Amino acid sequence: MTENKSYQNPDVQEPENDSIEIDWMGILHKIIDIRKTLYKAAGIGVVLGIIIALSIPKQYTVTVTLSPEMGGDKASGGLASLASSFLGGGATSNSNDALNVTLAPDIVASTPFVLELFNTRVQTLDGELDTTLVAYLDEQKQPWWGYIKAAPGLAIGIIKSLFTEETDTTATLNPFQLTEKEATKVEGLRKAITADVDKKTAMTTITVTLQDPKVTAIVADSVVTKLQQYIIDYRIKKAKEDCAYLEELYKERQQEYYDAQSKYAHYFDTNRNIAFQSVRAEQERLQNDMNLAYQVYSQVAQQLQVARAKIQEEKPVFAVVEPATIPLLPSGTSRKTILIGIVFFTICCTIIWNLFGSSYWNQIKKGLK
Repeated sequence: MTENKSYQNPDVQEPENDSIEIDWMGILHKIIDIRKTLYKAAGIGVVLGIIIALSIPKQYTVTVTLSPEMGGDKASGGLASLASSFLGGGATSNSNDALNVTLAPDIVASTPFVLELFNTRVQTLDGELDTTLVAYLDEQKQPWWGYIKAAPGLAIGIIKSLFTEETDTTATLNPFQLTEKEATKVEGLRKAITADVDKKTAMTTITVTLQDPKVTAIVADSVVTKLQQYIIDYRIKKAKEDCAYLEELYKERQQEYYDAQSKYAHYFDTNRNIAFQSVRAEQERLQNDMNLAYQVYSQVAQQLQVARAKIQEEKPVFAVVEPATIPLLPSGTSRKTILIGIVFFTICCTIIWNLFGSSYWNQIKKGLK
């Protein structure tokens, strides 16, 4: 007798279909039923979109691309090596740079670098404002909700000013201790000025975003100039220190040689016709001192020439691939996109609320009662 394998327990029923079926036609009919509500939501979205889009100030972005010469070992044909070979010296020593182009983002974001930009002269495109960058930051606009957010801080600042003496705003900025206002401006510039380095190609991209196109271009050009000078100063700092030391040593050895030469000449002229052996011995000693002083003086002079050539050799070269130009169009999200996005958002929220949210809310209220 064979077992009936098709037998199933009547109490256990297998579900016909585990997938959830969505009644799209029903949802469409519900949406059509609330079309008047959707029209109102769209109208509210248009009003909100216009208010928000007009409240957000326009911003302009300028991008500058640099291709710096990478540091590292110098070739044997460098200026310092060439000067050394002419002067009879050995090969120049190779050294690795502690500061290279990959640190450009950290340099641009550093507080001392940002503070150096504060006194940059800027001028708006319409020519109505010609001032420093730190003063221009006070003229930049912000959305109305930004004033609401800053209202408590402004109120506290006004109250504090009533009980504290006014400080001299023209004093030199101290990176070690910034005021609250200065720290806020520094943080704002850090967000407005960014640097990015491609580690493969060493291409450095400087991006500046501000509210006036001409000011943005001026600041971008100033950032590039200061960044170049910052790296150049660091790269040639050691060479300059060596050159300054050799300059002092050169003057000292030159004076020693001149003194020895003068003593020898004076002694020779005074005792020219005297044939004593002691006179000849003293004359020979003075001559040896003069020759030794000349050799030291000559060697220092050679080293000084090599150090002077090394300053130029250590100076990096920057090729500006994409210079700073005044942008013609604002950057960021356009006002039309903001308006369409807010209208779409309000319509979607209205549909979700009427289809699902209101029923759940009614259930919650019944449960609370």
